[in-house]
Amino acid sequence: MELNFLRWLQEQMPNSAKIPLGIGDDAALLAQQTGQQTVVTTDMLMDGTDFVLSECGAFAAGRKAMAVNLSDLAAMGAKPVAAFISLAIPRGSGNDETLNLAQQLMQGLLPLAAEFECAIAGGDTNSWHGRLVICVTAIGEVVDGKAWRRSGAQPGDAILVTGSFGGSILGRHLSFSPRLRESHLLQSHHAQVHAAIDVSDGLSLDLSRICAASSCGAIIEVAKIPLSPAAHELAEKGNSQQTALDHALADGEDFELILAVPPGEAARLLREQPLAVPLTQIGWFTAEQGLQQQLASGELLTLQPRGYEH
Repeated sequence: MELNFLRWLQEQMPNSAKIPLGIGDDAALLAQQTGQQTVVTTDMLMDGTDFVLSECGAFAAGRKAMAVNLSDLAAMGAKPVAAFISLAIPRGSGNDETLNLAQQLMQGLLPLAAEFECAIAGGDTNSWHGRLVICVTAIGEVVDGKAWRRSGAQPGDAILVTGSFGGSILGRHLSFSPRLRESHLLQSHHAQVHAAIDVSDGLSLDLSRICAASSCGAIIEVAKIPLSPAAHELAEKGNSQQTALDHALADGEDFELILAVPPGEAARLLREQPLAVPLTQIGWFTAEQGLQQQLASGELLTLQPRGYEH
């Protein structure tokens, strides 16, 4: 199966100046640019945990595996260069079935990689008696000293977010677009971004991670959090007592960006709205550690970070 899969995969791969030597050798060679730092991220996705193969299909699972890695590059302000794809495929009734699954996964993954100019440089495949596992390692690049980190937020910085939040389980967790274009536009506008993170595990939980890394706290104006239509839909038809705001704060897999931006710069970005999706200020960072929520009345209450913990 593996040889047939490699032959098929090589036929799908366009040549890339970023990859002088790619699929088919013992290792890949990546071209390097002067003045750039290399950014590396990896995510492992498992059937039954990150997707349900029998419900979403292999195409959607493959696309998500690529998208979550590209989202990490966006959160670092990096441009994609290459990715390595490793598959642990359930043994089926024969090689043809296993090959077909591997091809469907790549058919879901490849268009997204091409859209963001991320070359597939290699990987590995194996089969076993467990569920499908997809591991993607993505390589990016960013100008020396310009990578966004979690650790740079300062008291007084505005908390800006892209897009809207909540209800991703209704489908967005499979179909979202990583915010690479938005990240690159902010870089090209020379936006001052002190810290950033993508929302994979929940708005409140991922915001708390910036706070922890930056040794600061945050106040969220909960009335200003942009709620997605899916958050409202889930709140209306769900069996729990969770509100749309609860879903926005804790559901996760929105894959939007949280940005720590100086107040003056935040005012400029909010005024200009340079992105294709809305930028919204939902609060500010504080010297006092911990998360607080500010109600419409102005009352401050402690906010316990909630979300998906691995």
